[in-house]
Amino acid sequence: MSNQPQDPNGLGRKNSYNSQFLFDPPVALPPKKLKQKKAKEKRLTFFTATSAILLGVLMGASIGAGAGVLAQNYLSRPPAIVVNDLEDVNWVTAASSSAAPSVVTIRVSSADTGGNGSGVVLTSDGYILTNAHVVTIGGSTANVELSVRTNQREVYPARVIGTDPTNDLAVIKIEPTKPLIPMVFADSSKINVGDQVVAIGAPLGLEATVTRGIVSALNRTIQVASSEDPNQTGLEFWSGSSVPPVSLGVIQTDAAINPGNSGGALVNVRGELIGINVAIARTSGAVEGGSIGVGFAIPSNLADRVAKDIMETGEATHGLLGVLIGDAMSSENGSAFPVGALVIEVTPGGAADGVGIRPDDIVTRLNGKSISSASELTSAVRQEKAGTKVEIEILRDGERLTFDVVL
Repeated sequence: MSNQPQDPNGLGRKNSYNSQFLFDPPVALPPKKLKQKKAKEKRLTFFTATSAILLGVLMGASIGAGAGVLAQNYLSRPPAIVVNDLEDVNWVTAASSSAAPSVVTIRVSSADTGGNGSGVVLTSDGYILTNAHVVTIGGSTANVELSVRTNQREVYPARVIGTDPTNDLAVIKIEPTKPLIPMVFADSSKINVGDQVVAIGAPLGLEATVTRGIVSALNRTIQVASSEDPNQTGLEFWSGSSVPPVSLGVIQTDAAINPGNSGGALVNVRGELIGINVAIARTSGAVEGGSIGVGFAIPSNLADRVAKDIMETGEATHGLLGVLIGDAMSSENGSAFPVGALVIEVTPGGAADGVGIRPDDIVTRLNGKSISSASELTSAVRQEKAGTKVEIEILRDGERLTFDVVL
């Protein structure tokens, strides 16, 4: 990473990270007049090689670590979930009171940069789940120091147990002096569009922040840049680099999620985890990322599986189909919408080759779920553990065929 001048105010506007993802509360700057823009000039653009990066990793970071910490300490003394009137408690209060003790704040620092994110307690003895991009700087955990502040206001050093860049998840470990309260995981396959949810984390370093919303969409797929890309710093959203992107299967929500919420909890009305907050979208032309009601979370079922793999072995396994794929486009009416994943090449001896999948086949379903693009198939396959048996439906010369494939 290139060296950049440090910001004397510790506001983290510029450093070796993309500045889109890096800002702390502007405590040292006078208020600015906001420029008004015509609503019709705002638009969302996703995943194109030529567009600007419009989806932001939620890690609120700061250059000038000392000043950044002072600013956050001043603004973000961790409050408890306050209940003043027990006769007027709503579901948001109940859900957040149940889940907040299991959400922590994570500080990451290296010699010249730092940041903050959130995490979810997995076990009473100190295993914590968060995003891989929270605990890595420039795609590496080398020479990075981690500290965790619990909801009980205790601070502990932390170490990385393992990361899974494919699903942007990581497990870290602290040694608490008293038992932590583990998060209760819900079955994310049971949630519905329209379900009410609460996001809990530390946006902009403001710990124990609670926002509410609904599940806006399920089975959404987003593409992000790989942390293994030497030209990327952390897990940024893909903008057409030479390194293939990472496809994430996510839950979409309109609960306000902002930088610093990364790794935090998205919970249901019972305070049970349904997702790990990971990313937001922003309007084109916006200099800084912030909530516009389009946020994303990694489903709890996937997060639970990956976390257990990492705690047991230090790494997570993923399914491989053994094909090179692209978007299959409909030839009817000149449609520009993909209708499946087109098999371009089959790896000899791979899982697909073993069951007879061929080039020019179009994958349309996996385990009963519709596949409408190459990124959706990639995400669905990599969410599965290696050795998992899946059912794949393809379209070949107008005929629908089904294959049982061991990934």
